Amino acid sequence: MTTATEKDTDVITLLGKPYNVILFNDDHHSMEEVTLQLMKATGCSTEKALAIMLVAHTNGRAICFSGNRERCEHVESVLNEIRLGTKIEQA
Repeated sequence: MTTATEKDTDVITLLGKPYNVILFNDDHHSMEEVTLQLMKATGCSTEKALAIMLVAHTNGRAICFSGNRERCEHVESVLNEIRLGTKIEQA
């Protein structure tokens, strides 16, 4: 089942040059804290947030959201509420 956030991301990606929010590995927060903040920022499921967190933990970074610049800035601001390391890059 596709969530509204995933549908919005897909439409935005097709209509213009998307941006990606990159989440960096974090040694200061628990895996649960990162997972919950990802859910809050992106509206994704627990399973998807956990998968993103594990990719960042294992590889040092993960794309946690793709969309237009404004939406990516919002997602990044929510992640930064607990001082998670992020970066926005054009895809």
